[in-house]
Amino acid sequence: MDEETGEGSADPIEQLVEYLEPTLLEILARVDAEEFTTAQFIEVLQTDPDGDAAYHEALRRWGEDERYAKMVVHGQVIPLILRRSDRVEWAGYAHGEEDEFGVPAWWTVTRQ
Repeated sequence: MDEETGEGSADPIEQLVEYLEPTLLEILARVDAEEFTTAQFIEVLQTDPDGDAAYHEALRRWGEDERYAKMVVHGQVIPLILRRSDRVEWAGYAHGEEDEFGVPAWWTVTRQ
């Protein structure tokens, strides 16, 4: 908690993590795959009405144009949430996979 404001983290990345994490973890709990890329997870996120709304709100909260916001959300926020989860492990770079907004990565599901 931010001592000055009494609110969550003052770090804007951490603020987006705090905002998106509950929704992403709920969707992650429903993933029916052994592994996936970050881009594939974002596609699944956007098929869920609550997930899609949270995703677009996170982009809006970043406050820059959509391309830069997606670079932050796809490249930093979502991977950070996935790394912190006990449901998946980072399985390496996804060579040959396209990801316009972040470094392509594979995730292996560890708990279902």
